[in-house]
Amino acid sequence: MAIERLRDAAGPRLQRLLHLYWRVARGLTLGVKGLVISPAGDVLLVKHSYVAGWHLPGGGVEPGETLVDALARELAEEGNVTLLAVPQLYGIYLNDSASQRDHVALFVVRAYRQDGAPKPNREIVDHGFFSPSALPADTAAGTRRRIVEVIGGAPTNSRW
Repeated sequence: MAIERLRDAAGPRLQRLLHLYWRVARGLTLGVKGLVISPAGDVLLVKHSYVAGWHLPGGGVEPGETLVDALARELAEEGNVTLLAVPQLYGIYLNDSASQRDHVALFVVRAYRQDGAPKPNREIVDHGFFSPSALPADTAAGTRRRIVEVIGGAPTNSRW
C-alpha cells in the first residue's frame, strides 16, 4: 500500500516510471477491464495520466482480491461506477504489448449505478461515455477491438 501512496503523491513522470518498473519486475500479472455499457448503448472510456489514449476502465488485481472485487474497486476509482450485479466475464486476453506475462480479464457491465462524475484523482485525467460508432480518435487499439467484439459481434482475438 505504501507504493500506492507514493504513486498518488508523485507526478505523472514518476507514475510512468513506476508503471514501467511493475511491468518488468513482476512475474505473471493479471488485470481486469470493464466494458461498461449504458442503457443507450454508449461505452465508458477513461484517459490515464501515465499512458496516451482512451481506454476501458480497469487495472491490476491485488493480492487477496477476486477478479470481480478488483473490477468493482477499479470501476469505483476510475468511473464512480458501482456494480449492481455480477458482471459477465467475456474473455481473458494476453496483453503482450505490455509484457509477455500480462493477462487481462474483460467483463461486460450492464447493471451498474453511476452517482455523478468520477472523483478527480491523479490517475484519471478524463472520462466519458461514447457511442461505439463515434469513439475518440485516440482510443487505444485493444479497446477498439474489444468494443467491436462485444458490441459488433466480431470474432474474438486472444491477444489484447
